[in-house]
Amino acid sequence: MNTYSKVQAHHLTRGAYLYIRQSSMRQIIENGESTRRQYALRGRAVALGWREDQIIVIDNDQGESGASAVWREGFQRLVSDVGLGRAGIVMGLEVSRLARNNADWQRLLEICALADTLILDEDGIYDPASFNDRLLLGLKGTMSEAELHMIKARLRGGILTKARRGEFRCALPTGFVYDASGNVVLDPDIQVRETLHHFFDTFTRVGSVSQTVKVFNKEGLLFPSRLHNSETLFRPLTVSTAQRTLTNPRYAGAYAYGRRQYRRNYEGRTVIHNRAMNDWLACIPDAHPGYISWKTHQDNLGILRENSHGYQAARASLPREGAALLQGRVVCGHCGRHLRVRYAARRGRQEIWYVCDRAQQYQASPHCQSIAGRPVDEAISMLIAEQMTPVSVELTLAIRREIEKRYEEADKLRCCAIERARTEADLAQRRFMQVDPDNRLVADTLESEWNEKLRILASVREERERASRHDKLILDNAIHDRLIAMTEDFGRLWRGSEIPHRERKRLLALIIEDVTLVKLVAEGITRIHVRFKGGKVKTLDTFNPKSHAKKIKTQQDVIKLIDKLLNNHLYPEIADILNQRGYHPGSAACKGNGDFRFTPLRVAYLTNRYKLRSRYDRLRDRGMLTKKEVARHLNIHEQTVVRWAKYGLIQNHAYNKQCRLYELPAPDRLPKKHCSRWDPLENRRTLVSQEPSRDKYTDIKETDAV
Repeated sequence: MNTYSKVQAHHLTRGAYLYIRQSSMRQIIENGESTRRQYALRGRAVALGWREDQIIVIDNDQGESGASAVWREGFQRLVSDVGLGRAGIVMGLEVSRLARNNADWQRLLEICALADTLILDEDGIYDPASFNDRLLLGLKGTMSEAELHMIKARLRGGILTKARRGEFRCALPTGFVYDASGNVVLDPDIQVRETLHHFFDTFTRVGSVSQTVKVFNKEGLLFPSRLHNSETLFRPLTVSTAQRTLTNPRYAGAYAYGRRQYRRNYEGRTVIHNRAMNDWLACIPDAHPGYISWKTHQDNLGILRENSHGYQAARASLPREGAALLQGRVVCGHCGRHLRVRYAARRGRQEIWYVCDRAQQYQASPHCQSIAGRPVDEAISMLIAEQMTPVSVELTLAIRREIEKRYEEADKLRCCAIERARTEADLAQRRFMQVDPDNRLVADTLESEWNEKLRILASVREERERASRHDKLILDNAIHDRLIAMTEDFGRLWRGSEIPHRERKRLLALIIEDVTLVKLVAEGITRIHVRFKGGKVKTLDTFNPKSHAKKIKTQQDVIKLIDKLLNNHLYPEIADILNQRGYHPGSAACKGNGDFRFTPLRVAYLTNRYKLRSRYDRLRDRGMLTKKEVARHLNIHEQTVVRWAKYGLIQNHAYNKQCRLYELPAPDRLPKKHCSRWDPLENRRTLVSQEPSRDKYTDIKETDAV
């Protein structure tokens, strides 16, 4: 078919779309002829019958790769307009300009065939609805994609070959530069080198990324950071920067290439996957000078892996700020997992608990055990004090040397910062002195820069003086005396507040490998198996602390004594007896309640709480009668019973402050009721007391009463 016969009248009524693209900005700048050839295709459209105003140029994908259509907005617009039937013809210098991806190319061909849109390249015009043209366009798209693959393979192969020899030049991290011969050397800036050395020494000492950042921030130290223009700035250290520095093998003097894998997802975004060390494309240890050794780098990576694990993994975590002495070193004696530390604020003080609850969380099983930490920590502290006494002198000197070395390193870095600020100030001064005085605009700018450098220099000097005074205050004679005192009374200082919890745990880690706890509930103790670094094992036992309910519970011997005293005494009398004998109620065990004493109300509560028989029931069991029962038995009035009991004619027994029970006399001594002015109740009480075995009133007749 003739080329011009493919262009129909209905094609000319629609627009002619010219798609222009170069793969990179470098090609746009250097390959100008290719760009002009693409724009020249507008003449082909005019020759085929399209007007100038019908030609639509899409060139906003300049500098974008044709490997995918996801990030190419111009290509997406082209496909959209073709699908809407707005395009009569699509023009491109060659197929590779439209798409290097066969999937995107075939999708465009399918839409063009459905919309009856022609495709034009430098070789001719094609109708995607025609089988032959569609076959030819498909082959061109496949060859375009294969061409891209071969170009990448050739470039990639050369890079990999040089990388495996360690000769491929990559961007170096902060602290390294290329010399004139192309070799990797340490940064000639002494402040950069000293800061990196101090960084790795600090991480080795504290063993945590976050703690390293805290140390730098506390000491006011800045960390070097290199910009893309090779300028080095000093900024506050961040966790991400510290993590990136610790995981970079270049700082260990190793050449590494291919540590990460870059892929694009379905959204066109770049996804980075970190490869395992065995999958790196190149790894050559000791390829150039480094700040740490390869072994130290591997140890640091191991520490980072341990720190990144969750609490579900059995691990010995690093010392932290908490008061739990065995944090990260205590092991469950039942399941073998490391116990978690839990803190609780109760009754104004902090409580420590070692808990093994992973079985409940992951398997819905009961807790293995939950152990109070304070008795265990006290037992371990006593053990450490005993073990550390022979070597306390060496420990004191080692601690002082470590503190002095730490402050010397920090002061050395501050001196480097002062030297850098002085150099920049001198350079600004020379620039200002060399400027023409008549050029006031430039002179004013250079003068302001000089003043700014001088302010920075003064600020750095003041910071060093302030830090030096602070360090001197820490290492004064009082601190020295406290360190020397460790040789005399290590146990007192160990339990005192002078030593931070973190330092106490660091010292413990040098002596003890781990501690296994087994809670024996029946015996009320916790068995402690201590394994020292040298392999020695020691077993200790501590009593489990009682719960608050058990602490305030009244002792059983007190309850038994109350039960015995209820036979003959009232509640107030029992309370006085208990207080005289030195007994205290259970609530006296609470803090601030040591002076609590027994009261009648407290005795009554204990009687009801422990279901003791009341005094009323005990008297009734002994045959005692109520006032009403006695009056009915003796055929007298109840008030007469009260008066007789008052004057001792019958015995009464109180069972509380108001009420009493009465005891009937023997049958031969039952009193008779009579009234006589000359024989009052006082005299009858006297006679009864004098003749207890004889009842003088048994012979008195009722008619003798007056």
